[in-house]
Amino acid sequence: YIRVEDVMTVPDDMIYRKFATVVPYLNLIFKNDTKNNNMITEENINKFKKIVDRPLTLAEKILAGHLVEIEEKNLDDGKNYVFLRPDRVALQDVTGQMVILQFIQARLKQTSLPTTVHCDHLIRAKVEGETDMRVSLDENSEVFKFLQSAASKYGIGFWKPGAGIIHQVVLENYAFPGGLMIGTDSHTPNAGGLGMVAIGVGGVDAAETMAGMPWEVLYPKRIGVHLTGELNGWTAPKDIILRVAGELTVSGGTNSIIEYFGPGTKSISCTGKATITNMGAEVGATCSIFPYDERMETYLKYTNREKIAELANQHKELLTPDPEIEKNPEKYFDKVIEINLSTLEPQIVTTILMKFQSH
Repeated sequence: YIRVEDVMTVPDDMIYRKFATVVPYLNLIFKNDTKNNNMITEENINKFKKIVDRPLTLAEKILAGHLVEIEEKNLDDGKNYVFLRPDRVALQDVTGQMVILQFIQARLKQTSLPTTVHCDHLIRAKVEGETDMRVSLDENSEVFKFLQSAASKYGIGFWKPGAGIIHQVVLENYAFPGGLMIGTDSHTPNAGGLGMVAIGVGGVDAAETMAGMPWEVLYPKRIGVHLTGELNGWTAPKDIILRVAGELTVSGGTNSIIEYFGPGTKSISCTGKATITNMGAEVGATCSIFPYDERMETYLKYTNREKIAELANQHKELLTPDPEIEKNPEKYFDKVIEINLSTLEPQIVTTILMKFQSH
């Protein structure tokens, strides 16, 4: 990956023109040793916890662990902006084109952090698999060739057409508990099913981050969803997020991280959790996340990531909210939703009935 010395060979005025939003932080980035930035750090978490002087939710721990700089003051949820250092970037073939073109303008040799591009959105499911693939390859061959060529040149992982849907590929290969990822797709939070803060962003944010800039984001509010009981009968994980959506509506999660906690989370599979966090985008949430548990450990092992599971087991206290959070959630979340999975019934979404409901 790119070294600090490589970045510093790029003329400052050129960087300023291309990525003007983070100019005040350029000197900070260039002077720091970047080799240990892309990880959640216990030192950062402890420092942040001392400043806010209270227990931390899981989302707060992950964000604190990825802060570029921790200021000696409390952060106002939904008001203050913070600068973060993500662990990786994921691009899809539609939005990723402009991101890579913007990144090229920086004239860097490689991306500053692990990045992948996934060719899936330009494949339309219309007839059947092989036919749809042939049509897409014919219509979009120039795009796919450009993405593959750019990926090869700049050290970007390339997932060719037919290799899989971006969010599933990320979950199976790149997502990990405690990580911070940004992606150019609104359903990037799918990785929250594996205990990762994964947020959908615009192309400029992605390009700046790939070029080594910190990522600027509004410090999110916190919505807690306390799960008790266990799913049974015909009730599925999707019914949980539909129940949450029924309470928050289409914009109730705006500028908020939805954090699921409680004993009920352990009864949901990792892919079930990912289904829930994926659909958090439908309520406008910044992202959604579940705490690390045995279901995630099992998933990591079945996807050949035993070493990550071992590390996660050694640091569970960093991958779960502090115990006080579950005891008094109303004290630490801006809003708390209670759901008993044992009594939850299958949910039905219908816009027609919703229209009648307002009369």
